[in-house]
Amino acid sequence: MLRKLSPLVLTLLAFGSTPAFAAESAPVTSAHDTATLVTDRDSVTAGGDLHVGLRLQLKPGWHTYWLNAGDAGEPPTLKTTASGAMTGQSESISFPTPVRISEGGLMSYAYTGDVLLPQTLKLEGKAGEVTLKAHAEWLVCAATCVPESGDFSLTLPSGNAAPNSAAEGPLFVKAAQASPMPSPFAATTTSDATLTLSGQGLSGESVSRAWFMPSVTGVIDQVAPQKLEVSQGKVSLGLHWIDAAHKPATLDGIVVLQDQAGQQTALWVSTSPGTEAAGQRAGAGVTLPVAGVASSATAPSHTALWQLVIFAFLGGLILNLMPCVFPVLAMKAFSLARLGGSHRHEQISSALAYMTGVMGSFAALGVAMIVLRSVGSAAGWGFQFQSPVFVLGVAWLLVMMALNLLGVFEVTAGRLGQDVTPRHGIWGDMLTGLLAVVVATPCTAPFMGAAIAAALGGPAWAGLMLFLAMGFGLASPYVAIATIPFLARHMPKPGAWMAILKQVLAFPLLGTAVWLFWVACVQRGAMILPVGLGGAVALGLAAWLFGLTQREAMIRGATPWVVIGRAVAVVVVLLAGASLVRVADSEAASPSFVAHSENGVVAYSPDRLASLRDAGKPVFIDMTAAWCITCMVNERVALQAAPVQKAFAARGVTYMKGDWTNRDETISAYLRAHERDGVPLYVYYAPHKEGVILPQILTVSEVLDVLK
Repeated sequence: MLRKLSPLVLTLLAFGSTPAFAAESAPVTSAHDTATLVTDRDSVTAGGDLHVGLRLQLKPGWHTYWLNAGDAGEPPTLKTTASGAMTGQSESISFPTPVRISEGGLMSYAYTGDVLLPQTLKLEGKAGEVTLKAHAEWLVCAATCVPESGDFSLTLPSGNAAPNSAAEGPLFVKAAQASPMPSPFAATTTSDATLTLSGQGLSGESVSRAWFMPSVTGVIDQVAPQKLEVSQGKVSLGLHWIDAAHKPATLDGIVVLQDQAGQQTALWVSTSPGTEAAGQRAGAGVTLPVAGVASSATAPSHTALWQLVIFAFLGGLILNLMPCVFPVLAMKAFSLARLGGSHRHEQISSALAYMTGVMGSFAALGVAMIVLRSVGSAAGWGFQFQSPVFVLGVAWLLVMMALNLLGVFEVTAGRLGQDVTPRHGIWGDMLTGLLAVVVATPCTAPFMGAAIAAALGGPAWAGLMLFLAMGFGLASPYVAIATIPFLARHMPKPGAWMAILKQVLAFPLLGTAVWLFWVACVQRGAMILPVGLGGAVALGLAAWLFGLTQREAMIRGATPWVVIGRAVAVVVVLLAGASLVRVADSEAASPSFVAHSENGVVAYSPDRLASLRDAGKPVFIDMTAAWCITCMVNERVALQAAPVQKAFAARGVTYMKGDWTNRDETISAYLRAHERDGVPLYVYYAPHKEGVILPQILTVSEVLDVLK
């Protein structure tokens, strides 16, 4: 019986000893994905190219990364070698077009699902069996990130199989279809980071959406909105350089054009800033393979713009209630009292002058911010208070105004030696409006966040309109009181009480100056305090000397002592101003006040935020600044309240602060990612959830509600 079965057994043994050939290797499996090495055909031809690839079958919710992983992550690597009758080494991976994943203020370029990362093997040698060996490393992420690797082996016989003839061939076809094609359009980038494609076939009827993904990180702000403008033969994307002073030599990456139906065309572009890419002029006469759609808007619609104008007006109106504006409002209250017995035309003239000062200052501030943004700066609302020179300058101005209210000197009209009288006219009201805007910028009010973001992200004319609307909102209460007859009739009449009120109003100004001296110390350390306080004392001396000469001039005229006194006052003022040069050259204090302000507070870091969220930890983000009074009030009233602190501890919430007192591009990027251009910004991340933005004016109940 055994002798009869021997031929069959021998046949089976012979079959089993024949090498097994396949176009896919044995898998490397984890809890997150299955990885294999695949080829597009199951045999090889001498001297031909072989397409191989790393196939990752990712579990739902997991992703891996592109050539540029984005703000976090690492790109996959694959090294393949061939040995046997033919030898060869792989080229780099031909990455298909990725998808964008924006989360937590970070941008990732990634792949999900069943993805193939292909490469080409150039084989040399004679016909015969070939063995492929490959080592791959990749990172997979979901709530957490896990580094993975694998070693793969695949043996292919000699043969004449056609490309993509194996069972895995369709994977290579799909990857090729998903890969970007060389751009047929002329591509340029300008100094303000505008990327433009030009050529026939581009129009508002063929492009509804577009975005750019750079080939390397650290060049542009990857989470910043990319403003799209489409015209006949041209598509432009407004990007944002990370460092406008050090633009890259070339800008490479993928531009994705999408129609209304979602059909996409991915184009690979390579440009030098300010120049047209070489070899890109073949775009003439090319028609995009996308359906016609309506033209994309380059500015807000009239309805949306007017909604934003209303938001801007309401934000400026509510700004009158913010604590930073109180000192100036006190001065305006004194002005109203002074006008109580004035003629109607004087009341209206004063109101219009104050409104002109406010709106003109808002317009100037808006123009400055728009211009700075256009050249790549990260300037946001209150940006000028990030300069300690500006902070000390405003503090000294407030000290001088307080001394004026206390009667140390007067702002007068007339020439030296003539009778002089205090100036309370048009220019005084306009200067008060200017000061109101200066001291208001450390604060933000409800509705202002959306309005400022729209003003800086849209056309310049629309932005200027929104800033003017905010200025009108700030000035409107005083204008209403002074111009509406019913309100004007009920203003208090001037009297002896006004002299006392005038002196009382000096102390809110001095208190504000003290706060600004503290802000300067936070920015540049305690060594700046002698400069700030010393300058204030010097200016006080100059004001006292000037006041003495005023009284002397009223009695005896322009005597030599008057001239000498005023000359000394001018010299003292110039010396105080010169001391600011050392402040400008000083370095920022380290660490920030956020890092050591309270126990249990974590300084903001994108990496730390990402790791906490990946671990499923709840995080409360507080973007703040020492010069932001609204931020300070919210901390005292809401965030440091016992019920909130108890809720943070009970839920294991990480309280993370970002300090924007000095310029910080990382915090600026986070603010822009949430469509904000100033502080405060409060965001709560529940475990494995997207962030929830809280109001800019906090209460204990609002914080407790979002924690629930």
